[in-house]
Amino acid sequence: MATAPLREQLAALPDAPGVYIYRDASERVMYVGKAKSLRKRVFSYFEAPVRPGDGDVTSHPGPRSGLHPRTVEMVSRVTRLEALVVNTEEEALILEGNLISTHRPPFNVKLRDDKSYPYIGISMDEAYPRVYFTRERRRRDRVYFGPFSNASKVRETLSLIGKIFPSRPCEGTEPGRPSGIPCLDYHIKRCMAPCVDYISKDDYRGLIDQIVAFLSGRYRGLESDLEVQMKQAAAEQRFEDAALVRNRLNAVRHLMERQLAISDSMGSVDVIGVAVDSDGEAANVQVLQVRDGVLGDRQSFFIDPAGATDPSTIVEQFVLEYYALGLAIPPLVVVPQGVATNAIEALLAERRQSGVEVRASERGEKRRMQEMAERNAQLALDQDRARVARTRDRRTAALGDLQERLGLDAPPLRIECYDISNLGPTYAVASMTVLIGAAPAKAHYRSFTMQHEGDANDFARIGEAIGRRMARLAAGDADPSLGARPSLVVIDGGKGQLGAALRAMREAGVDVPMVSLAKRIEEVFVPGRSDPILMPEDSPGLRLLQQVRDEAHRFALRHHRTLRGKGMTASAMDSLPGIGPARRRAILQHFGSPERFMAATRDELEAVPGLPQKVARDLYEFLNKTGAPVGGRRRVPRPPRP
Repeated sequence: MATAPLREQLAALPDAPGVYIYRDASERVMYVGKAKSLRKRVFSYFEAPVRPGDGDVTSHPGPRSGLHPRTVEMVSRVTRLEALVVNTEEEALILEGNLISTHRPPFNVKLRDDKSYPYIGISMDEAYPRVYFTRERRRRDRVYFGPFSNASKVRETLSLIGKIFPSRPCEGTEPGRPSGIPCLDYHIKRCMAPCVDYISKDDYRGLIDQIVAFLSGRYRGLESDLEVQMKQAAAEQRFEDAALVRNRLNAVRHLMERQLAISDSMGSVDVIGVAVDSDGEAANVQVLQVRDGVLGDRQSFFIDPAGATDPSTIVEQFVLEYYALGLAIPPLVVVPQGVATNAIEALLAERRQSGVEVRASERGEKRRMQEMAERNAQLALDQDRARVARTRDRRTAALGDLQERLGLDAPPLRIECYDISNLGPTYAVASMTVLIGAAPAKAHYRSFTMQHEGDANDFARIGEAIGRRMARLAAGDADPSLGARPSLVVIDGGKGQLGAALRAMREAGVDVPMVSLAKRIEEVFVPGRSDPILMPEDSPGLRLLQQVRDEAHRFALRHHRTLRGKGMTASAMDSLPGIGPARRRAILQHFGSPERFMAATRDELEAVPGLPQKVARDLYEFLNKTGAPVGGRRRVPRPPRP
């Protein structure tokens, strides 16, 4: 059934709270928003709102004048509108958050690089939980703390936790040491060695509970619990245990002393401040985390506001993402004026599973903290703007320098670089890395597996890579990278590689500027010129060429290692008796590499999860009788076990 015209969809909007969804011609969700009144809110985007009985509804409405350019772009692409009516604004906010998480609309306010923010995870689903660094936060059976604004802060926190609360750092669902000897982490007091039963499961869980309290900012309660544990252990004459707890207690107290004391009466609160560019192109949100009256941390997040300039809208959608996991939500959250506090309260209370107060503060200590957060947000925004300007100027200078030194007609806005990585005649690959506007465009990186493995000639291989890439360009390939025309092609190599690449490009019927960069003294070879160009070491253009060349080498090497690893795995493990695909995966997951598997003892083989002892014994005998090949070499059989 055909979709009703957009004006007709607008005319049917109710004057009720709910959520609206904008879709484009391809049915992709572009924007999700909430409103107290769907009719009033959605009409604010379009010119000449249509009401029932207004006549012609077939014409397509345009965006209202005065909107942000990015909002104008979005409204111009809207072809279909969906509206979901709910009972309250609180329900609308919760539904909006769920839909944003599901569809990831491009025109919604979102954390810049939100997929890469680091977290601290605790594997509560394991018998002996691990505390670890992660960038995923989707497993329901695990506890996450974050997001943190940078990875170094997470690693610093994990190092501190390892010193105070020695939990196991090893991977796997359960710790395993078949030898019965604890690893080095135990001897340096970074682990309690649950793998050899040096600590009971209940005591280990108690240690994890203390880590959760520490990360949640419950310092005073943790201090009290540790003091009780220390005194109890001393009374029972378990002096070593008492000394261990004492050291943890002293570390927690030392940390509290180093942090800024605000006020014992403030308790635990998050104070949120926001600063927004007047043009709606950038925003920063600061979260001051006060726990037990102590300023524990400050998180800084850059926001893509998608044209929004209203701080309340940015804070509302930031809260949806920041508090996606409920454990670390404090009982009080202070937000700027104008934020829908009732709706956020209901949402956070549901996620925290206890009461949460959300309010704007007008006076007192909390207002002072709010002003501090806003000042820090504005400072971060100004510094980021200056950094972006410096980066833009540096890249512009590099492109201009290349244009002048290479005699190009225009600055090379799209630079492609090619490199070869191989191991003799096998596993040869070529890489293509791309700079757009002198910035890495990783979505455009491509790799080529060489089709003529027997030819170890790098000239032929670079020619094959360039020929295949330019043939795709000449054919108007739909791939956004292979169908784009480069402004400059850079070959990693000397005259020989450049000549082979030129011949391949011309055979494909393509003509684009091409140079090569030789590593020895960083010579730049240009077609039709016998002598190379020697750029000064401090030349911005040379540094740009080195950057794209080094990136091509790194990318080629990564792909080469992947192919080589797959080939070695296949050659070393495909012929093992009694080992099918499932057991092969279990073995590789357990040992990490074919080399470690081939060097395993019988006890280590028997410890592989899901591998029967008889199969493990037969496998051990097979490996040590035959001297099975490992990466092209044959193993020397071990002497028989005593």
